Amino acid sequence: MRQYLLFTSLIFSCFVLPAQSKDEKAILSILEQQTIAWNNGDLDHFMVGYMESDSLMYIGKSGVTYGYGSTLQNYKKNYNGPDKMGILKFDILHLKKLGRKHYLVVGRWMLKRNAGDVGGHYTLTFEKQHRNWVIISDHSS
Repeated sequence: MRQYLLFTSLIFSCFVLPAQSKDEKAILSILEQQTIAWNNGDLDHFMVGYMESDSLMYIGKSGVTYGYGSTLQNYKKNYNGPDKMGILKFDILHLKKLGRKHYLVVGRWMLKRNAGDVGGHYTLTFEKQHRNWVIISDHSS
């Protein structure tokens, strides 16, 4: 009976839990590392997932920001302490391969913080560059 239950649960998990590719695991790992960095108050390490380039595009409530340095400075200006940073949580709603070198991630972000909880949705475009996945565009609202 135990073998039957084990076999049944194994078969069920194959159909219910979608298999993640190596690339999807890498992208989810980046988002996990960003969450850890944010929750440790480390915006410099939070930015590790972003492409270090003037071509990086961040779209938020204030409009479009171009460049890694400008995006980092905006984060540091708007989240300048533990009360404003709070605790970050990401929920992945959609992870879709767009091509050999691109993925789209749609999700929800939430900040539980002393300055008042906030949250919204985001769309990230990841690109594979030199065997690494990086965010080339972030639209958060």
